[in-house]
Amino acid sequence: MSLPLACVPQTPSVLPVELLRRFDMPGPRYTSYPTADRFVETFGAGDYAQALQLRRDADAAGEPLSLYVHIPFCESLCYYCACNKVVTKHRERGRQYLDYLAREVALQVAQLGPGAPVGQLHLGGGTPTFLDDEELGELVTLLRRAFAFVPGGEQSIEIDPRTVDAKRLAALAALGFNRLSFGVQDFDPAVQQAVHRIQPAAQVFALMDAARALGFKSINVDLIYGLPRQNDASFERTLAQIRELRPDRIALYAYAHLPERFKPQRRIAADELPDAPTRVRMLGRAIAALTEAGYVYIGMDHFALPDDPLAVAKREGRLHRDFQGYSTQPDGDLVALGVSAIGRVGTTYSQNAKTLEDYYALLDQGRLPVVKGLALSDDDVLRREVIMALMCRGRVDFDPVEAAHGIAFADYFAPERAALVPMAEQGLVRLSPRAIEVTEAGWFLVRAVAMVFDRYCAATRTRFSRVV
Repeated sequence: MSLPLACVPQTPSVLPVELLRRFDMPGPRYTSYPTADRFVETFGAGDYAQALQLRRDADAAGEPLSLYVHIPFCESLCYYCACNKVVTKHRERGRQYLDYLAREVALQVAQLGPGAPVGQLHLGGGTPTFLDDEELGELVTLLRRAFAFVPGGEQSIEIDPRTVDAKRLAALAALGFNRLSFGVQDFDPAVQQAVHRIQPAAQVFALMDAARALGFKSINVDLIYGLPRQNDASFERTLAQIRELRPDRIALYAYAHLPERFKPQRRIAADELPDAPTRVRMLGRAIAALTEAGYVYIGMDHFALPDDPLAVAKREGRLHRDFQGYSTQPDGDLVALGVSAIGRVGTTYSQNAKTLEDYYALLDQGRLPVVKGLALSDDDVLRREVIMALMCRGRVDFDPVEAAHGIAFADYFAPERAALVPMAEQGLVRLSPRAIEVTEAGWFLVRAVAMVFDRYCAATRTRFSRVV
């Protein structure tokens, strides 16, 4: 159901920097609820197979699903990276990986049934373009034989600009990809050197021109603030170049320095990281600069031009969140393929083995490579609905929640409503007898608002990136 424009949080003219500082704390990004740190090893391949069968038996095949394929390989190591990746220059490893992906697809289809409709495909990594054009063609052919792709659906791929040229972009377009995401992070040479990712701005600009000439839509650029050697002046220069580049979408992430969890980050000198006040200023300046340039602040870490489908979905109250962030796709099942990939089917989440050795070993045994996951409780499903309503629409109305779950909202969530009172006094939310609405200022801190309804967050907060 579309919301009137007045119900959708808009961008305030003045960024509440003091509020940003006050809520500068770790918290989930809520690409799922419960979050992946709650997955358990007691949920395994058998549970996942049952979820696929339930989808098939319930005739849910009429609802298009999303596909995610994880390609873990990278030619070089970026020190900031927290993704699951394998750094190698041995191209033959891509061929072997494709063979095992084919085995996993066959096992998935055996449970799901052939020809399930697909409305969205996303290739992530790692670096998906580690695979050459022929290998990517084989992968797309494999998927199209196993699933029924809906005409006009979204097919996106993450791009490391150092690994492609205009010819390769043309090959991707010929394979049916219609959306690209360029990893830029920062244009400043000193920052690039500090994170081991040298990438001239001219290279990115040339690729953007080529992508537009080829007809790619909704081209995204990833940026990160809080990287080593970043400062107010250097980040301002990067923002100026981004405004000139003018991608359709921008994802602006806060760097989470967790060297105890992510070994590559140990190569980053902690004393070169910007301090908290500088990081907050960079975020504030980024929001101001991008909105002044005409971008719509979608929420949390996403911006889009006004005519981009993401901005249109926000205006119409149709935003959703999945494991890639904000999305225009309907809230539905996600089948994930490849090492470490996380999927969602029905009221379950599942994750594949995190190492190639384990992933290959399970497939050699003829088993789905799922090693952990979660079957959601009724309370999990309820809280997921509330959290996603706040994250995507900035508002939760009690009536539909009560009708769907058979609860009295005010009674069930009495502690949470009490916890929101200080936020209401700080101007982050508006509380009414039958709704909770995020304010203009609160939209910048929507993760903190959503955390109030997370029954697990207090015990695991230090595992997450910072809200600001």
